[in-house]
Amino acid sequence: MTIALFATVHPLPEHRDATERALRELAQLSRREPGNLRYDLFTRDAETAAFDLFELYVDEAAVEAHRQSAHYLAFRAAAGSLLAAPTEVRQSRPLDLAPFN
Repeated sequence: MTIALFATVHPLPEHRDATERALRELAQLSRREPGNLRYDLFTRDAETAAFDLFELYVDEAAVEAHRQSAHYLAFRAAAGSLLAAPTEVRQSRPLDLAPFN
């Protein structure tokens, strides 16, 4: 069953650029995972300075494989000094998805 993750990342203002670079790298590497269907990175306006991620996986095993990947673990280790708050992650199961192009 397909699983969607929505994550919000709140960087410290002085680490916004470093956080963006780290998230871009994470996105590029995560898109190559066998069970990943989407890994999209969004930015909010300058006032909130937050990033949002939309991730879509084929199943729970793919989510777990992502969480155990070297690039995810490296991001988590580095993120501790970059973030103003813990990352918020919400998991959902799609009800009505548009077809992939």
